[in-house]
Amino acid sequence: MKEPTLLVLAAGMGSRYGGLKQIDPLGPHGEIIIDYSLHDAYLAGFRRVVFVIKEELKDVFEEKVGALAREKMEVHYAFQKTTDLPEGCSLPEGRVKPWGTGQAVLCAKDVIDGPFGVINADDFYGRETYKLLYDFLTGSHTGDKMDFCMVGYVLKNTLTENGTVSRGVCQVKDGFLETVTERTKIRGTQDGGAEYTEDGENYIPLCPDSTVSMNVWGFSPELFTCLEEGFEAFLKAPMQDPLKAEYYLPGAVDGLIQQQKAQVHMLRTGSQWFGVTYPEDKDMVKAALKKAFDEGVYPPLR
Repeated sequence: MKEPTLLVLAAGMGSRYGGLKQIDPLGPHGEIIIDYSLHDAYLAGFRRVVFVIKEELKDVFEEKVGALAREKMEVHYAFQKTTDLPEGCSLPEGRVKPWGTGQAVLCAKDVIDGPFGVINADDFYGRETYKLLYDFLTGSHTGDKMDFCMVGYVLKNTLTENGTVSRGVCQVKDGFLETVTERTKIRGTQDGGAEYTEDGENYIPLCPDSTVSMNVWGFSPELFTCLEEGFEAFLKAPMQDPLKAEYYLPGAVDGLIQQQKAQVHMLRTGSQWFGVTYPEDKDMVKAALKKAFDEGVYPPLR
């Protein structure tokens, strides 16, 4: 079996944060979040990484991220382009927004030919996540369905005090993912619970111990053919807003589950997730990374 690749999605700009948060120094020695992810991935066994970025950011990304990553890992790039569409599909007039995480993964099809894990560049996942991912990707899988995995998080370990968040709430049965339901406005409550709203006014209780997707997946390369077919079908279907509609990876995987084409092993972690969803989150993240350094969890990474 080929050694697995880590696919890092870094093409999205932080719209709520207001900048390229993927290269914002947050650690005590000027580290950025992806430094910790690559360090933990290397310890787990990953030796090859592919970054999906906007092509115009390659030079600055190589300077800030790629050059350091090359000291330990084989580094490749894939570019997410709004104009990279299947034959027969055209770009809606005025569309500048990328097509979402499903297309972002699809952009890497020419540089990945073995099992691969997927993460977001601006999320801190914790060391256990990469061990779970690597062990699954290097394991033996046989059956009549494609074998994928997701590392699921406990909802309460992924919330911020500074606003609402979007999370894919997972339904799990017998260790396998059944469905993912996207909830776009979730917040914690003062009593340690959680709730979400669909209309911006009325909040509905949500179990704080729910398993949620933080976009950590493990796939076989068969996924790329499925994404090609799914992306084309998405583009040809009526869109409510052609300028903003996105082809989401969780939705694409959910479709494969419902069609009985794939099964997704749920690998649950109790790790604390954190990231900079809002500018106010920066102080919390900096404090957490400083604490991890002080406790000897991480050496200086820059």
